[in-house]
Amino acid sequence: MPHRIEIALKDGVRDPRGERIKREIEHFLNLPVNAVRTVDVYTVDVALSDEELAAVAAGPFCDPVIQDYKIDSPSASGFDYLVEVGFRPGVTDNVGRTAGEAISYLTGRPLQAGEGVYTSVQYLLSGGVSAADAEKIATGLLCNTLIQRYRIVDAKEFAAEGGIAPYVPKVTGETKAEVAVVNLEVSDDELMRISREGVLALTLDEMKIIQAHYRDPEVLAARQSLGLGAAPTDVELEALAQTWSEHCKHKIFSATVDYQDGTGKREEIKSLFKSFIQRTTADVRAALGDKDYCLSVFKDNAGVIRFNDDWSLVFKVETHNSPSALDPYGGALTGIVGVNRDPFGTGMGARLIFNTDVFCFADPFLKKELPKRLLHPRRIFEGVVEGVEHGGNKSGIPTVNGSIVFDERFAGKPLVFCGTAGIMPAKIGDQPAHEKKIVPGDLIVMTGGRIGKDGIHGATFSSEELSESSPVSAVQIGDPITQKRMFDFLIRARDKKLYRFITDNGAGGLSSSIGEMSGECNGCDLDLSRAPLKYPGLAPWEILISEAQERMSLAVPPEQIDEFLEMAKRFGVEATVLGTFTDSGIFHIRYGEKTVAYLPLAFMHAGLPPMQIPAVWEAPVHEEPQIEPAQDYTADLTALLSSLNICSKESVVRRYDHEVQGGSVVKPFTGVTNDGPSDAAVVRPILDSFEAVVVGHGIAPRYSDIDAYHMAANSIDEGLRNYVAVGGSLDLVAGLDNFCWCDPVLSERTPDGPYKMAQLVRANQALYDYCTAFSMPLISGKDSMKNDFYDGNVKISIPPTLLFSVIGKMEDARLAVTMDVKKAGDAVYLLGATADELGGSEYLAAKGYVGNSVPKVDAQAALATYRAYSEALKKGLVASCHDLSDGGLAVAAAESAFAGGFGMSLDLGKVAFSGEGKSDAVLLFSESASRLLVTVRPEKAAAFEAELAGTTFARIGEVTDGSTLEISGLGGAKVVNAELSTLKDAWQAPLREL
Repeated sequence: MPHRIEIALKDGVRDPRGERIKREIEHFLNLPVNAVRTVDVYTVDVALSDEELAAVAAGPFCDPVIQDYKIDSPSASGFDYLVEVGFRPGVTDNVGRTAGEAISYLTGRPLQAGEGVYTSVQYLLSGGVSAADAEKIATGLLCNTLIQRYRIVDAKEFAAEGGIAPYVPKVTGETKAEVAVVNLEVSDDELMRISREGVLALTLDEMKIIQAHYRDPEVLAARQSLGLGAAPTDVELEALAQTWSEHCKHKIFSATVDYQDGTGKREEIKSLFKSFIQRTTADVRAALGDKDYCLSVFKDNAGVIRFNDDWSLVFKVETHNSPSALDPYGGALTGIVGVNRDPFGTGMGARLIFNTDVFCFADPFLKKELPKRLLHPRRIFEGVVEGVEHGGNKSGIPTVNGSIVFDERFAGKPLVFCGTAGIMPAKIGDQPAHEKKIVPGDLIVMTGGRIGKDGIHGATFSSEELSESSPVSAVQIGDPITQKRMFDFLIRARDKKLYRFITDNGAGGLSSSIGEMSGECNGCDLDLSRAPLKYPGLAPWEILISEAQERMSLAVPPEQIDEFLEMAKRFGVEATVLGTFTDSGIFHIRYGEKTVAYLPLAFMHAGLPPMQIPAVWEAPVHEEPQIEPAQDYTADLTALLSSLNICSKESVVRRYDHEVQGGSVVKPFTGVTNDGPSDAAVVRPILDSFEAVVVGHGIAPRYSDIDAYHMAANSIDEGLRNYVAVGGSLDLVAGLDNFCWCDPVLSERTPDGPYKMAQLVRANQALYDYCTAFSMPLISGKDSMKNDFYDGNVKISIPPTLLFSVIGKMEDARLAVTMDVKKAGDAVYLLGATADELGGSEYLAAKGYVGNSVPKVDAQAALATYRAYSEALKKGLVASCHDLSDGGLAVAAAESAFAGGFGMSLDLGKVAFSGEGKSDAVLLFSESASRLLVTVRPEKAAAFEAELAGTTFARIGEVTDGSTLEISGLGGAKVVNAELSTLKDAWQAPLREL
């Protein structure tokens, strides 16, 4: 019989978790509550003696200094309503798994089949709470009913029952080799019903292509020889749907686009990916010649560039938008641990050195009613932040760079970008570590976690808009501890050359990883009955496409398998041989001796013709606001510092570990009290060297409302600007593009598809134009193309968004520059020209406008500025540097001043200006690109100006010994005069409590 161990805080000990929940109930649900206390519950379904049970409760489960435990008797008392929340059957319970391991260590014996520990939390609500309130609190805040169960009891019911009885959320059932066949000889309407109800995300044309394949006489003959009929099995149909999903196949980026540019010019573009992204890198590499530092691009899980003669640098950024919309915690957790597997599974495997994360949310304080299926933005905010925190911190990987962007349209679907960099030896033995291969006869091996129902249809679900019927099974919860153990094992197996090929089990699970690996040697023979399962009851098609986390697939030579499996056992990592790689040309899947899928690889990977998509550009025209001149802009600056896109994100960032591994040099915060916002991160991956990796990023979705071309250009420039500001080298730098778009395919639901597709075309044009101008190769990237919500009535589409990440090298981390001013008397310079470019700015947004004068990037001028600044930095002439972006000069000056703890006096009349429309407001708040705010010691000013000769720059003021930011306007009078403490408090206050 299972036992309940309840862990409660001792009397008089604060309950911070309960206090936080109380605040959220009052703020988030507008319900009064006097107090919330919490109790942790462990349901132990393990054969233990009374002595062992007591030892477990008193030992690993309880902190005796602040907690008490009870076994099979309730801890809760003094409440009106109790809400207990735990996981549903089959959902990954990381704390429960760890508790089970603790029991094994304590007893000296492993848990047996069917045994386990399951966790839940009790929330004790007291004071003015009704039954209806308790239900609202449970479903609106405490429990995500997709993955969690809850029970509400009042005090009388609790007393009558003597507490809550043990509940074991086990999945029951029997795994059977039952395979269904799917008749495709049906009407078009019926074909679409099969796709829709099966969450296949296949169009009618795609269903007909599959239908035609199964009519082919040669296909029929081959199938008959194996006892298969003319209709596809459910395993085959699911494998094709996964392989052909937008998420995996990138059909929109591979499509043939009929583009009209708005001037009457018409152009056929065959594949945006080949025409712009691949061509960018090819052209840059050709121009670099023998200085080319790209090692592996667009052909592996992540991009690889040379770091030095002994080491290579690996980087990838992924998105996890759709899962995070359904379950923010689980979606974001699997986002970060999932992207960890990408650089780890690149080449022969990389040691992971840092994470990055960028989130796009709606306003967490949003008060308007949302469609039923959408979670409130605050709940998404908190769940995503916690998920990435748990994934990164528990993996022992520092989080060093990121940002948070807010726009009401992200209520339809949040964007969750997670990135990971790694470092690998240039060679392992005599083989370049970024290269790998499979030889027919190599064994198919899966390592890591077991397979469950979590993540089924994840790839196809992510290829569709979010809706009322989005599948529960798509939700996953990662387990960073299991993954870390697997990584530690595999790095050692790599160095012993125990495998020939490695890749991650990402979207599509075994279907994707083995399907792609089979392309390396042209075939496989895989037995699903060998796959280790979390629980019984999975059908063969579910085993094949499950995206359950923490798994890697490998090709292991037969002569190495015994040593490989023995090492896995020593590390406590499960490793299973599932079959053999072949050269048959067939993706051959069996369950035992029964063939359940027999798909020619040529059809799987090349049987889908490109989509044909129209794209028509018509430049939007927004109302052009008339901004009345003001005598004083201090209030405007203070308000901007409090806007969600500019304010401090410290309450979020501090939850991430920046220091683990000991290599962080420039961290997310800097300055006299370590709370100023750094522009980019500097990390030393090899601790006996001062060579460093620099990483930054740019993102500017609001500019898409005017022109996605300039949105992309500004994102690229901002990423490079941040990178250069701290000291990144322009001679070894690379970019990653992550496109997140609303659905751009013309349909009844998307009548404006041609316009959205034209936006995508223009963003890709900018990617080519600016990356080639900056000589910055693209080494990897990702697209997520269905970021819409539609419930039949309401449609919410995200603004077209490009996250552009920049990574490269700094020869000497000791030269790194931070954004905080350093000393009174230092000269203040503004590098780059300012123009009347308030369109899409935070300043206009605060006044309710978009405008039309979007910032335009002059690539050649920008590159000249960046090169000159970099030379000055190398010569030690720069004291501080901060890039200008959201909020323009006024915001950058305020941040630099209060981060350094010194005042600043600036004169707008000295700012270098380009074009017409010069005014105090424009000079203060324009977001013109490619500008840097730099401070320099007075004795170094002449040398600094000599380095900048030939570029646009101006000396606009000095750092003062006071505590105010003073900015004089064009007329000579002060237009900003503010105490730094006031500005800093305005900047820190909005998200301080989140």
